[in-house]
Amino acid sequence: MAGVQTAVALREGGFTGSVTLIGAEPHQPYDRPPLSKAVLLGKAEGSAFDVDFEALGVELRLGLEVTGVRPAPRELDTAEGPVPYGVLVVATGAEPIRLPGAEGVPGVHLLRTLDDAERLRPVLARQHDIVVVGAGWIGAEFATAAREAGCSVTVVEAADRPLVGALPAEVTAPMATWYADSGASLRTHARVERVEPGAVVLDDGSRLPAGAVVVGIGARPATAWLAGSGIELGAHREIVADDHLRTSVPDVYAVGDCASFPSGRYGERLLVHHWDNALQGPRTVAANIVGETPAPYDPVPYFWSEQFGRFVQYAGHHGSADTLVWRGDPASPSWSVCWLRDSRLVAVLAVGRPRDLAQGRRLIESGATLNPTSLADPGLPLKGAAV
Repeated sequence: MAGVQTAVALREGGFTGSVTLIGAEPHQPYDRPPLSKAVLLGKAEGSAFDVDFEALGVELRLGLEVTGVRPAPRELDTAEGPVPYGVLVVATGAEPIRLPGAEGVPGVHLLRTLDDAERLRPVLARQHDIVVVGAGWIGAEFATAAREAGCSVTVVEAADRPLVGALPAEVTAPMATWYADSGASLRTHARVERVEPGAVVLDDGSRLPAGAVVVGIGARPATAWLAGSGIELGAHREIVADDHLRTSVPDVYAVGDCASFPSGRYGERLLVHHWDNALQGPRTVAANIVGETPAPYDPVPYFWSEQFGRFVQYAGHHGSADTLVWRGDPASPSWSVCWLRDSRLVAVLAVGRPRDLAQGRRLIESGATLNPTSLADPGLPLKGAAV
């Protein structure tokens, strides 16, 4: 997404120089969200972007892995030899974290690429017993698809609840019930001791039958190839970009899952592993390359997830909030949670309430002061809480 959108934004911005898009995968550039949904369930063959690269004058070099960058001669190292650049945009995204000790065990899968989804599609079609390791966003989405396909699903999570790194305990507590409601089993405080062909063994000695194992324990920026380049990396091995998505090396930008940026709105550096960030960031990068002076890159982070028959949306960043306000009953099909700091909305989570999300996102952008009592009334429009 980030690489394709950068190329498109450059042409839309009037850039007339050559544009080359290099990707390690052999497939036409594609969108990732459908992989855990339509592609996985066989409802779509692929999710290639509807972009005419030839008409845009964008050269695609597919199936070509970049192994290094040398800023002084402005060259990339590849298996086909050096590739020169004038301006470089790094959009290598993130790569899934692998389960230690599971490499090479038959039936162990990740879900990040089109090839991953195509390998998993027949697994679901055969309705195997499936163990999902990790109750994060991708684990929940895959469990949802597997249940829809008729598979028996057990999700194991080392922490005491799902989405432990993403949301506070009081918010994830009602979400834990969604698993059982869908017919999936959620086992928390469950650490994987080892994976064997046909089974997952937990550290308490219990043995779970597994025709397939899907690992969803997180992702990390795909930046190992930048070793020795002089491009500054952060604590999570992400590229440290400035508020215009420039790296520490001249004429090198970074966008999407592989880069963090300073947020003036939230007063901290953000590393956002979500689709919308990969959509918005390229506009800032392209504007800088063509010589415009765009505003600092400081979006309201946004993402969505479809799981267990619910549409979950989140906007903002709740880390610095001082007040949490519920809108509706979390046992019901639709409800929202709002986070405030100094009576201003900083984040909103909406379950089946898309209007709350849309209005909340605008209120975060505007910095409006809200009345918490009005905000807590789910019968009132969220924007009606503005003072």
